[in-house]
Amino acid sequence: MLMAGLFFSACTNDLETEPKFELTLEELLARDPNAVEGLLSRMYSTFALSSVSGPNDSDISGANAGESPFIRGLVNLNDFTADGMKNRWGDNGLDQLTTTTGWNSNNKFFKYVYDRIYYTIPQTTNLIVILKTKVDVANEEQYISELRFLRALSYYYLIDFFGKGPLVDDNTFSTTTPLPEATRAELFNFVESELKDIEGKIAPSNTYGRANQAVVQMLLAKLYLNAEVYTGTARYTDAATYASKVIASGKYQLEGNFAKNFRADNNTSKEIIFPLIADATSSQSYGNTTYIVNGNLNSTTMNLATYGATEGWGGHRATKAWYGLFASNAASLATSNDVRSKLFWLTGHNYEMNDYKEWTDGYPSIKFTNKNTDGSGSITSFSSTDFPLFRLADTYLIYAECALRGASTATVPQALNYVNLIRTRANADVLTNISLQTILDERGRELGLEGVRRQDLIRYGKFTGGSYLWPWKGGLVNGTSISDNYKVFPVPMSALQANPNLTQNTGY
Repeated sequence: MLMAGLFFSACTNDLETEPKFELTLEELLARDPNAVEGLLSRMYSTFALSSVSGPNDSDISGANAGESPFIRGLVNLNDFTADGMKNRWGDNGLDQLTTTTGWNSNNKFFKYVYDRIYYTIPQTTNLIVILKTKVDVANEEQYISELRFLRALSYYYLIDFFGKGPLVDDNTFSTTTPLPEATRAELFNFVESELKDIEGKIAPSNTYGRANQAVVQMLLAKLYLNAEVYTGTARYTDAATYASKVIASGKYQLEGNFAKNFRADNNTSKEIIFPLIADATSSQSYGNTTYIVNGNLNSTTMNLATYGATEGWGGHRATKAWYGLFASNAASLATSNDVRSKLFWLTGHNYEMNDYKEWTDGYPSIKFTNKNTDGSGSITSFSSTDFPLFRLADTYLIYAECALRGASTATVPQALNYVNLIRTRANADVLTNISLQTILDERGRELGLEGVRRQDLIRYGKFTGGSYLWPWKGGLVNGTSISDNYKVFPVPMSALQANPNLTQNTGY
């Protein structure tokens, strides 16, 4: 992690070979300060790709290159474990996620996400320390702020998924002994302090795909929205405050066409606040939106060219917990006016998921495709559709939820207005009143397959226990109660073995 991984080779002939010379990051930046752009881009790529070496290589030692990228892990852990999406492959751990049963510290999908987090955190910290103390580059504070954001984003997912872990920062980065375990509250406080400090330092505007002030504010809104889960203390007023800042920036607006946010030309969407970039030529990965697009397609029953794909992997289908939010049966779903309800493949499939391993049980989601909004575009092996990690519709729904939870910086009439903006865009009926259940349901309709559903259900107290059941919750077709320890994932065994200061989460 301390090396740039860049090598300079001399000429070679049949008789002699000059040695290759390795540069540390410090030496590289001292020789070429402009290299900071490439190094920063490399850190952004850790959220979108398996490796910059191509789709068949992984930054994570020993990991499967296709299975270990961040976006694939986000969908696996926050969508397949929740009510709306299931996977039928069952290969080495996916069944545990789909059925919320048998979670253990040897599941490779927990390990991949944990290792990805602790790949990005030390890498970004190393660059931060070098830029702060060892080299000078133009616009240094902006680069440092973006790196601190990426580190904070990694910690945010550590807090959400695992609830604890070593705190690697500028002061502890060079420590040679295993670091102590930081609690969820300690990690929360660190992320909060980092984001609040860089909020006024990072640029108000930035290049597409890079963090700006509104991106930082959005992460703060999401952190505060879930603060009661993470720390035991509700921070809904703070969440509403930061959601309002994003809205008030005026940089974003709802796209008139909902689907544009999930098409290959979504880089021109006015709604996306922070994307994870995909490109069929220059940033190929089996684990970015390629995983979502191809995973919901089947070459024997669907025209792959319609979706810009060359392969259909036949793995993912939605359940009635998602499409049932639009209609209570197949016939009603087919005639629904809500444009979001049209993004399921109904032909030849069953409304009920009596067997999650049967491809025709449940409806594949065609929300994400690899074609442009107007249907044009190339048919490629990899997706060029960016993943919208943050978008304005989520910001509106955060504000609305906080208003209903009593935030002093939000009002219910304004919340109703924001919800109706979303529903009007979707051609859904305008509401005259809203409740917390209204918001949860609208989040389900609007944000399915965007990596937030498990988090939402936990915040609403509906993920564990038996008050809310969905198909295959707890391994039963009609669902059953699951225990509270499932609110966090088990710490991977490899992490426990590497650091004796770490402890396993309760119940695993």
